[in-house]
Amino acid sequence: MIHSMSGGVITSYDKMTYLFVQIENGTEQGVKRWYISPFVKNSAGDRVEIPTADGSAFGTVLRVETVTAQTAPFPVKRTREILRIL
Repeated sequence: MIHSMSGGVITSYDKMTYLFVQIENGTEQGVKRWYISPFVKNSAGDRVEIPTADGSAFGTVLRVETVTAQTAPFPVKRTREILRIL
């Protein structure tokens, strides 16, 4: 947390986990996107179910990053969450 010179709080740095996933099936097959993971244990190579424009699809996690809202690789408000780890 950072404090301003006048003593107020500017922002909070809560950590979150971002996954870079390659979609394996559906109309978006081969596309790579960032997703937020609500799960504690994540690693590269995991298979996950993710939301897509057509409903849901399966994907492979290529990269895992622990970030804050300020350092996220994609805007937090525009990033969808994975549905489950397979």
